[in-house]
Amino acid sequence: MTATRRAVLAAAALLVTACLLALGVWQLERRVWKHALIAAVETRLHADPVAAPGPAAWPAIRADTDAYRRIRARGTFRHDRETLVQAVTARGGGYWVLTPLETPGFTLLVNRGFVPPGKRDPRARAAGNPAGLVTVTGLLRVTEPGGAFLRSNDPAANRWYSRDVAAIAQARGLGRVAPYFLDADAAPNAGGYPVGGLTVVKFADNHLVYALTWFGLAFISLYFAWRLWRPYKEA
Repeated sequence: MTATRRAVLAAAALLVTACLLALGVWQLERRVWKHALIAAVETRLHADPVAAPGPAAWPAIRADTDAYRRIRARGTFRHDRETLVQAVTARGGGYWVLTPLETPGFTLLVNRGFVPPGKRDPRARAAGNPAGLVTVTGLLRVTEPGGAFLRSNDPAANRWYSRDVAAIAQARGLGRVAPYFLDADAAPNAGGYPVGGLTVVKFADNHLVYALTWFGLAFISLYFAWRLWRPYKEA
């Protein structure tokens, strides 16, 4: 291999090294951000519930600042317009029951909880569908547009794989609907269903592993550059 070719390859390896080091640093920065997010969510989970944000607050709602905030709403359920969304939980496979809650100023989709396939029919859990004014407490969740992995929501066929607020609102002919939904807490429903309080709050924290991987690859690339550059310098 000519000295010129070695120099070119060594320079390319140094460039790759710089890119790999940048990726490692970026992962460390992501790790700091993730830990701050986890701490913020923990604070929200244990805070006293606040009123569900109304229309004036909707434009400012963001996942990083509002997701998993404890909220409370009072209104009347529209059980005739509930939507079942496929779910896999610690209790097995089944459905989330999303029911519109009509409040004085807007409609809020409430994930009332989980039901197994045998309770899919509302008549099989009629005792758990309260009439009149109710107060619901739970966690603010951001909408889940589109569907799940490799499975798209199909409103025409009434098949739902994610809690897509806008699509569900349109399919059910709802009016002024909040752009988020409420995950109901574990307060029991009559008859035992739906089962609330099954929200899983979990954040992957593999950034340190990723950073070490990038730094390791950077070291290999740097060694490769050194091995190429050394004969060139000796020549």
